[in-house]
Amino acid sequence: MEKDNLKVTSKIIVFQNKKIRRIWHNNEWYFSIIDVVGVLTDSPNPNNYWKVLKHREKQLVTICNQLKLESSDGKKYLTDCANTKAIFRIIKSIPSKKAEPFKRWLAKVGYERVQEIENPELAQDRAREYYRKKGYPKDWIEKRIRGIVIRQELTDEWKNRGIEETRDYAILTDEIAKETFGVSIKEHKEIKELDPKFENQNLRDHMTDLELIFNMLGEASTTEIARSKDVQGFEENMQAAKEGGSVAGNARKDLEKKSGKKIITNKSYLKKLKPIKKKKIKILAK
Repeated sequence: MEKDNLKVTSKIIVFQNKKIRRIWHNNEWYFSIIDVVGVLTDSPNPNNYWKVLKHREKQLVTICNQLKLESSDGKKYLTDCANTKAIFRIIKSIPSKKAEPFKRWLAKVGYERVQEIENPELAQDRAREYYRKKGYPKDWIEKRIRGIVIRQELTDEWKNRGIEETRDYAILTDEIAKETFGVSIKEHKEIKELDPKFENQNLRDHMTDLELIFNMLGEASTTEIARSKDVQGFEENMQAAKEGGSVAGNARKDLEKKSGKKIITNKSYLKKLKPIKKKKIKILAK
């Protein structure tokens, strides 16, 4: 599944190469306590460690919330979670050399998210800066940012229309892609010669300007159709995805016919940008 996260309600973050699940709830981040325990203790069984800790210090239970987080099987389960303040309290009960650096890191990621909620443009600015540092041209970056916004509008719409499972988001996204480009996301990645070992590679970061434009058209059309028909549930959303993707697909075919060129290409901005790092000064001097 292609993921864009300017306005996320749930997300995985990483501390010292270890993943921590979190979810935006009641206007603040809530973190998976099990994941935090795993980071701080390096325990082979953080579930058991947390169970024993809860039993020993019963007051910790009162500062936890059970929220649905995605598990390794792709499904969502009720999971013990806590906000930043409560996590700080839990940390006090866990002897760990990582406690202080973890608290500093936790305060930082929480603060950045609050900033983005109060001023959504900050999230877009951070994304722009990320792509700028990668060496992408300004025009491409603006299309990419707009695509992220359109993608988020679509996933919000799906969430409001009964789509909950991560795999369902992936299936619907792939359906739009197939209708838009005539190939699945997996096939599109193969055309771009992306390494299948890296499953989290974002295809959109490798798209050309026209690929981004048609991708946006497919997703924006799907959102509009879902709203206008007030679709509900997976089957109706699947039909909307087919119809939305076909809007972009028909436009793509029309342009290909009139221009004599294929829209999908193995060209990738990331491939172009690789040598820039090595010869940046010389290239800029030309």
